Amino acid sequence: MFDIVVVGGGVAGLTAALFGARQGRSTLCLVSDIPGGHLATIDEVEDFPGFAGGVAGYWLGPTIQEQAEAAGAEFRMASVDGIGALGGGWKLATGDGDIEARTVIIATGSRNRPLGVPGEEQLLGKGVSHCASCDGPMLRGKPVAVVGAGDSGLQEALTLAGFASEVMVIHRSERPHAQAVYRQRVLESPTITLRGNTVMEEVLGDAAVEGLRVRDLVTGETAHVAAAAVFVYTGLDPNTEFLRGALRLDASGRIPTDVWMRTELPGLFAAGDVRSHSASQAVTAVGDGATAALAAHRYLEGLG
Repeated sequence: MFDIVVVGGGVAGLTAALFGARQGRSTLCLVSDIPGGHLATIDEVEDFPGFAGGVAGYWLGPTIQEQAEAAGAEFRMASVDGIGALGGGWKLATGDGDIEARTVIIATGSRNRPLGVPGEEQLLGKGVSHCASCDGPMLRGKPVAVVGAGDSGLQEALTLAGFASEVMVIHRSERPHAQAVYRQRVLESPTITLRGNTVMEEVLGDAAVEGLRVRDLVTGETAHVAAAAVFVYTGLDPNTEFLRGALRLDASGRIPTDVWMRTELPGLFAAGDVRSHSASQAVTAVGDGATAALAAHRYLEGLG
């Protein structure tokens, strides 16, 4: 039985594994995808403290994993299908068998929320994408669209501006709500145009994306927009399906915690995007992971 099992390989989970191991606790981190989570697809993270020139997201995750392994944490590739109480601890069901733990930190993160419009699912991977750094190089000289004007949307638009002939950012609000630095760069880019008060209603194309049907929320008029690809960044859904019935979730499917990342169940903690009221930033996820691991250590010490 492990002292701490961390579920999730984003920066929250990797940091939790690092801090758990540094406390001398037998720590296992279960990773179901590339270490780093969402950051693994980002070329440059500019707002992570300590890196004045930015840091590659795909470098940050593996680097934290290396630190955690050096501290004594163990890593396994596994997806958790369910969790249940087990005599003062927890049992996690995976495809490779059950794992027992005295404490568990849930750090399974989130996934991009689909729009649910016609053509989106059928053309996923055929022009519908969630990764500008992955697919941008294949779109040189072609017009593309980004749906969503938060931090992720404008970051990806700026990445795509280095490849595409035109990047149209479609968003339902009147103005983008991303960080000011991203808004300014977008306004200064000759390649990017903003189309506010607009929603995408359909992805057009048979074998690949050929365009979009959009609707103006002010006039109600619809129009066709030429695009060889569309990148969707309109929100995040938490990866908590395996917890339903085992733990109370909020209306959005996230896990309520206190300031120590403790859930309502003893010995069960949550960190990062998966918890209620998360800021959904890399730096806050790292802080959550450290706090959760220290709280798990305190719990095992009988301190609360």
